[in-house]
Formats: sequence, C-alpha cells, structure tokens
Amino acid sequence: MESIEHVNYIKASIEAVYQALTSEEGLGNVWTKKLKVKPEVGFVNEFDFDEGYITKFKTVELEENNKIVWECIASDEEWTGTKVSFELTEKDSSTTVILKHYDWRARTEFYGWCNYNWAMFLFSLKTYCEDQKGLPYQDREF
Repeated sequence: MESIEHVNYIKASIEAVYQALTSEEGLGNVWTKKLKVKPEVGFVNEFDFDEGYITKFKTVELEENNKIVWECIASDEEWTGTKVSFELTEKDSSTTVILKHYDWRARTEFYGWCNYNWAMFLFSLKTYCEDQKGLPYQDREF
C-alpha cells in the first residue's frame, strides 16, 4: 500500500488549526466551497470539486486538537477505501500538521497529482489560519 505524507508548520494555535480542519467555514475556505461537514465521528463529510461526483469521507477518529481521521467511502475509484489523517502538535505558538493519505493500492499518475494537491491543501490551510485567506479549489487559477 502506498502513502502520501506531508508536514507543514502553521503560526496559529492548535485550536484554530483544528477548527479549520473540522468546520464547514474552515474547510470551505481551505479546500472547496461546496461541502457538508460536521465534526462528529461517523458523520459522512461531502466535498464537491465540480468533477461530476461528490467525494465522501466518513469521520472515523476525532481527538480534539490532536487528530482527525477520515475514510473515503465515495470518490474517484483510486481514493475509495483510502484514509486521510491530520495529526496536530503545538510548540512555541506554532502548530505542526502531519497530513497522511494512506492505503493507496498503487502509485499511479493520479497518486502523483494528488500528492501535489495535498501540498496545496496544506498551503491553503496555512494561509487561512495565519492570514484568514485560504485558497479553495474554486479560487485556484493553476
């Protein structure tokens, strides 16, 4: 099984980063403006990227200000069955975010493209938490 892993450092409190990753307002400013999200274990979050289908992630783990784990139950066939986790730690007024997208069945071209887009996600999360200006999918020009 393949895995994508990224780390980023955000000059914001762990509470602010956690809130951005678990709320409609936060993820709407960071990832996509078209979404349904609730910070509840078992809830199926929905994300629309205008690709003709809705990406659905079931929240399987939620540790406040510490860890979030989603399981993809509907999306592109390469994503279905994979998991995404966000692990958070705070030190000296900065929050470390470790993002993992794991249980990929193969390292494909799509895997590589998603690797790039997860880095963009973390950039958007950083700018949203630090400057209140994220870069959701609908606002990207590249």
